[in-house]
Amino acid sequence: MILLFLAAQAVAPEFAPNPDEARFAACVALTEKDAARALEVAGTWQVEGGGVLARQCAGLAYASLRRWLPAATAFQQAAEDAERHRDGRAPRLWVQAGNAALAAGDMIKAGQYLDAAISGGGLFGAEAGEAHLDRARARVATGDTATARADLDMALKLVPADPLAWLLSATLARRTGDLARAQADIGEAMKRAPDDAAVALEAGNIAILSGAEAAARTAWAAAIKASPDSPAGKAAADALKRLGAPK
Repeated sequence: MILLFLAAQAVAPEFAPNPDEARFAACVALTEKDAARALEVAGTWQVEGGGVLARQCAGLAYASLRRWLPAATAFQQAAEDAERHRDGRAPRLWVQAGNAALAAGDMIKAGQYLDAAISGGGLFGAEAGEAHLDRARARVATGDTATARADLDMALKLVPADPLAWLLSATLARRTGDLARAQADIGEAMKRAPDDAAVALEAGNIAILSGAEAAARTAWAAAIKASPDSPAGKAAADALKRLGAPK
């Protein structure tokens, strides 16, 4: 998912073409075929003064290699370079840095990078919504539930069709003891992703805390059926095992 997002952010067509655009496109294409070679090409380009686009391609190459920390650093450097040159790509590059940091598990840096992306004011609509959603993930991981709630509420306004936003909102509501909100939001997630194991798992988690054991069993069974070998499917199986046979 993160790789697809990063690749989708690689090209910014609203900017006027420049002589480096073709070189950048070729470098991006190479990251999909031979990421190690693309990293070498991007490095050579940086030495030659490639700037923002060379650093961005390096970040994409690192991401293709799943080397998330250096990918985050490369995107950070590209974003800083873009800001120095008043290049409008900067907010998207900060988002890419944030996504790479999330993948690396560095939630503090992810939050910082996404702060820069959002505060820059260059993200709108769905892009802004997804940035708020990503920052909420980082904030939850660092224990900042108040900021995470604000980010999730904004994400729900900007990307209401995204089931992940509803799922994370429901999960946060459950963890903070707001079961009414949790039930409402997981219902919205289920409407949008009825066959998603993670959604079904959370539906079961909320149901059991609400005293609805039968509903919890049904939801956890659905998670197992949808994706038995996934983390969500395995967690649902463990939950059913702990619950024991129906009384």
